[in-house]
Amino acid sequence: MGASPPDSAPLRRTIGRLALTGLVLNAVIGSSVFGLPSTIGGRLGAASPWAWIAAALGMTLVVACFAEVASRFEGAGGPYLYARAAFGRLAGIEMAWLSYLVRLTAAATNANLLVIYLGEFVPGVQGRLAGSLVLAAVLLPLAVANYRGVGTGLGVSSAFTVAKLLPLTLFIVLGLALLPLEPVARPPMSPPGAGDWLEVILLLVFAYGGFEAALMPLGEARDPRRDAPVALFAALGICALCYTAVQVVVILALADPAAAPRPLAAAAEVFLGRGGAVLLAAGALVSVYGYLAGAMLNVPRLTYALAEQGDLPPRLGEVHPRFRTPHYSVVLFAVLVWALASAGSFLQNLSLSAVSRLLGYGAICVALVVLRRREGRGEPGIGAAWFRVPAGPAVAVLGLLFTAILALRMNGRELAVLTATLLLGGLHWQWMRRRADGARASRG
Repeated sequence: MGASPPDSAPLRRTIGRLALTGLVLNAVIGSSVFGLPSTIGGRLGAASPWAWIAAALGMTLVVACFAEVASRFEGAGGPYLYARAAFGRLAGIEMAWLSYLVRLTAAATNANLLVIYLGEFVPGVQGRLAGSLVLAAVLLPLAVANYRGVGTGLGVSSAFTVAKLLPLTLFIVLGLALLPLEPVARPPMSPPGAGDWLEVILLLVFAYGGFEAALMPLGEARDPRRDAPVALFAALGICALCYTAVQVVVILALADPAAAPRPLAAAAEVFLGRGGAVLLAAGALVSVYGYLAGAMLNVPRLTYALAEQGDLPPRLGEVHPRFRTPHYSVVLFAVLVWALASAGSFLQNLSLSAVSRLLGYGAICVALVVLRRREGRGEPGIGAAWFRVPAGPAVAVLGLLFTAILALRMNGRELAVLTATLLLGGLHWQWMRRRADGARASRG
């Protein structure tokens, strides 16, 4: 299992089923729901709500595989832990690199986006120095909350989950109640083709993504094997309902959604006036900040798990003697997010997030089949799954095909980013092997 960290006392198991569901929701619902409805509406018109449903059905295959695989484990690490158990140390380290980089880049992008949205209310915050100071002020409270205890960090994340869902719920309920249930007249557009639908679903898959980050702190869940599947499916259902209803309201309110860079604020202004637009703009700020709160809790548990397994220096696996949190991992993540968001040049590379997710999703689909076979052979260390997907191997194959079809739309630049990331993971694995060989030689 790898070297134990210097302080090997366990993390506190304080995350219940409801709180875990909130973590998944917080990891999924970010800025996408406030921006994508304009793009989707512009590409598909009145048919755009069906795209959210189609993407949700495809993601159900992937989520089902994650649910079964997660129900075998009780430790922290999420996809890293699952890939390591299914395919070995190299695959685990590669998955860790992909997972950490996608979460780090996504968090930095959201932090930068928060400063942009804040500029609508407080002009002058988007300069380099002012932006860096604002980012520090934004991230520091989240880092402190998660440094002091998972209960504190969990409370912050849960509060923001409720806060981000409230304006979306009001938008949906009031929009459906006050708007005519016939789409407004819109400019003529060519019927969308298969390529349009595929590109839109690709975007929406990433809008549904992020749930895997909420599996990283399962070492602090009370009953992770039972609670993870329930939380994953509940959150997917809530997101699908919310996203689809939001798109319906946008289509009912706006004749040309593609012309509205902030589609929810523009739609709210139609049926609630200027106050509604301000409410939804504030809701976007809350949503982005809530995403950061969830990331600050989830992602440090990945580096903690790597250190716990002996795949990173033990320091990152230390647990604070008083707060029982992986405090070094929390500080590292906060500093890296601040640095990336302040630098800005890293924030345009969203392809890294997209590519990493697709590869990770496909790997866990294959892991379902591998772990079932190893369990059937009675191999040690392979726990029985609390949740088993009906026709699991067939679902895994369909999930793998779903991700593969989307991955075929990678361009050369995205492939280069993926290759570089995997190369870094391979160098990391070689480094850990040499350290282990050196330790064995010194003992011999």
